[in-house]
Amino acid sequence: MSIAVGDRIPSLTVQTFQDGPAAVSTQSIFADKTVVLFSVPGAFTPTCSARHLPGYVEQLDAFKAKGVDTVACMAVNDAFVMDAWAKKSDAPAAILMLADGNAEFTKTLGLELDATKFGMGIRSKRFALVAKDGVVTHLFVEAPGEFTVSAADYVLQHAFS
Repeated sequence: MSIAVGDRIPSLTVQTFQDGPAAVSTQSIFADKTVVLFSVPGAFTPTCSARHLPGYVEQLDAFKAKGVDTVACMAVNDAFVMDAWAKKSDAPAAILMLADGNAEFTKTLGLELDATKFGMGIRSKRFALVAKDGVVTHLFVEAPGEFTVSAADYVLQHAFS
């Protein structure tokens, strides 16, 4: 069963990159903040690189103007890959790049995607969520192969209008 509106973000550890991989608790990311978390099936993949991450880069100021404290991007990749992708994509440091290398957080959310038939292992579904003080207020999960409801413009319009 996947996480739902009204549920609390589970307390686990993911990684960021700060001169190397650095563990960070989801509790520290979400506590006492409004957070927009979007997740992609994989860093450097076509839609993720051409549209998903760039949309949040373009709309970062609009999210901040709506009172969002943190915009975070997550993928089932390691922290080195997430750091390289952020640099290649010119993602500002204000977007928190989260590595869920073993898909533990993704599985706990119930939003994993089995891409083993494509040689990609377990990944994250494409989704976005808004959480206030660690409680999910909005959840946007894409249908397989789609990119609509987790896009930055859609989340802005439907969660903050």
